Amino acid sequence: MRHDHILALSCPDRTGIVYRVSALLFGEGCNIVDAQQYGDEETGRFFLRVHFELPAADALPALLERFGQLAGEFEMEWKIHDARRRARLLVLVSKQGHCLNDLLFRAHSGQLRVDIAAVASNHTDYAALSRSYGVPFHHVPVDAANRDEQEQALIDLIRRERVDLVVLARYMQILSPRLCEALAGRAINIHHSFLPSFKGAQPYHQAHARGVKIIGATAHYVTPDLDEGPIIEQDIARVDHAMTPRDLVRVGSDIESQVLARAVRRHVEHRILLNGHKTVVFR
Repeated sequence: MRHDHILALSCPDRTGIVYRVSALLFGEGCNIVDAQQYGDEETGRFFLRVHFELPAADALPALLERFGQLAGEFEMEWKIHDARRRARLLVLVSKQGHCLNDLLFRAHSGQLRVDIAAVASNHTDYAALSRSYGVPFHHVPVDAANRDEQEQALIDLIRRERVDLVVLARYMQILSPRLCEALAGRAINIHHSFLPSFKGAQPYHQAHARGVKIIGATAHYVTPDLDEGPIIEQDIARVDHAMTPRDLVRVGSDIESQVLARAVRRHVEHRILLNGHKTVVFR
């Protein structure tokens, strides 16, 4: 059995980082399977992702101890992940189910190596869909009077199900700053992207009325600043005058589903490192 792990780190850029990391892994009997690196001249930070194989499962504690010493020397922010472990997801959804349906199918078919621990919603529309995949569904209604209790119920669910990543799959509720801070770096949102931007009800209909020629989607980490978290993935599609608002909704739904799935995949494969308000995404 292979004992694959992934090292992800960032630190101030200087000479010798790759050499020292590689030498340490070699000294511990590890085999490097894949490595990617990036040095940002603007921020002066260095980013590294190394997929490596341990010689044996019991070799990890010694590696962690030795790497902790090296990390201190280079001022590294780092983590070593078990590459075989499947991330546990909580998917939040409201009335639009295309992203949820896509994630459920990808997880069920093995296209996305995750376990969807639960689906939660402020509506009951997708209870049957979730349960058809054997995924527990939680109805957590929300209004102005019970928002604090509703968010606490979500926090309790996340803890109880040992959730690694929360996915807002067209969840049409604004998370409080308290919940955003609790989920920092482990909550991903998806939303449409238009030029010009249209907010509020029926954005695709607004875009059609303005004759938009390009529509798209953006997946990003959730922060207290609404829809302004570090961007993970984006995509676009061209549309034209012959398309109806219904056509734009169909095309936009496909893009949203694909962009969100790619963002989730890159997160659970530990390919994303924060670089200030931006991200470094190793492909």
